[in-house]
Amino acid sequence: MAVCVRQSRNSIINHVKAKMGLLGLTCLSSSMPSLNTDHRTLSAASLAKDLRNQNSVLENKPTLYRTRRFDSTKPHQRSGVQSNVASSQFLDFPGGKVAFTSEMRFISESPKERIPCYRVLDDDGQLIEGGINVSKEIAVKMYSDMATLQTMDTIFYDAQRQGRISFYLTTIGEEAINIASAAALTIDDFVVPQYREPGVLLWRGFTLQQFANQCFSNRGDDCRGRQMPVHYGSKKLNYLTVASTIASQLPHAVGVAYSLKMDGKDACAVTYFGDGGSSEGDFHAALNFAAVTEAPVLFICRNNGWAISTPTSDQFRSDGIVVRGEAYGVQSIRVDGNDTLALYSAVRAAREMAICEQRPILIEAMTYRVGHHSTSDDSTKYRPVDEIELWRSARDPITRFRKWIESNGWWSSEAESELRSNVRKQLLDAIQVAETTEKPPLVDMFTDVYDAVPSNLSEQEKWLRETIKIHPQDYPSDFPL
Repeated sequence: MAVCVRQSRNSIINHVKAKMGLLGLTCLSSSMPSLNTDHRTLSAASLAKDLRNQNSVLENKPTLYRTRRFDSTKPHQRSGVQSNVASSQFLDFPGGKVAFTSEMRFISESPKERIPCYRVLDDDGQLIEGGINVSKEIAVKMYSDMATLQTMDTIFYDAQRQGRISFYLTTIGEEAINIASAAALTIDDFVVPQYREPGVLLWRGFTLQQFANQCFSNRGDDCRGRQMPVHYGSKKLNYLTVASTIASQLPHAVGVAYSLKMDGKDACAVTYFGDGGSSEGDFHAALNFAAVTEAPVLFICRNNGWAISTPTSDQFRSDGIVVRGEAYGVQSIRVDGNDTLALYSAVRAAREMAICEQRPILIEAMTYRVGHHSTSDDSTKYRPVDEIELWRSARDPITRFRKWIESNGWWSSEAESELRSNVRKQLLDAIQVAETTEKPPLVDMFTDVYDAVPSNLSEQEKWLRETIKIHPQDYPSDFPL
């Protein structure tokens, strides 16, 4: 098939640059074939050949910018493979040269040893070796927010059991992942959460009253009562609204990160998910998407051992989640999810790599979900109680971090009592206010999607109002019409 070209040489070059710029190809103008401004006909094969030749041109010409797109697909030299082997012993594949071998060998399904887990504090809250660069101010705030998050979970969980809110899920046992990761980010970084990261919002300044308003779905709720409890969101704090669908947030985060990259922002996207989310297709699509586009995004997996009632042993046979990064060309690290300092250090380093090197990073945080999956779950039906209690007492991340800040003289029993008492009082007051605040008006069900409400939604609103008048007993009386 022939391609008819009626454009000038420069316009074609600019078009190719625009299309191929996303692939890291630049400085094409000096190497494109000469095209006259008059009518010419090029075959598709010859044009494709010209574009393929740009690789050799790029090696010898300066570029305005250059990504690692093609470099990153070339495998690192493996041990036992000599660099001076004749070229005939390699397959010159588009993704990089691959050495031939006469030995038929299948890659093992798992490494001989598991990937080690990075940690800074031992189980007693003492530094294992060396030091960590964290100030007293940051350390105390991290601990205070972890304790606040734990208290908030306890009180809201009880409120649901009392029938005052419809649903709730806790972060008990995973407070360090929430707060330490949040502390390592900046407010300019976009957070694309799952549903067990309210601590990130807390760190960024979301008030206890705002948490209560959302859980009680009143007029003060930024989501206007359209979401289930704990499905928070804040445009002001760059925290995208929670979606219940497992792993659907992961490709979205890559898109956000790619947008930040295209705009030249000094920021990254951060997304969270559980080990169960790694069994979804969106996880694999997102990692590949991020690697290919070299998007500055952090994938933080909370590997807490359970996807509701499904243990990790029933989900995968690989060495957890961290090993999957290499398959997609994503740098990865496994971290002790109950070690606040290790998480803070790892996420901080990962953020710098993601932004400065324009690359995705996968972090597997090893932890344990001490609480039930949600208020709709009873985890004692599928896991032993003594296992839960072991993690609740001996491996609690809050207790562990408290020992460290106390050993530095930054915390005391008096400060602990004062914090817990104040937070509890603030939460109880916030719940009282949230309970008595008027619900959002019915019209809010039909707004905020279209600039002008379409006729079909107007008809639905009219139909709903008529139905409520006919059957008022079937609808809540505290929702203003």
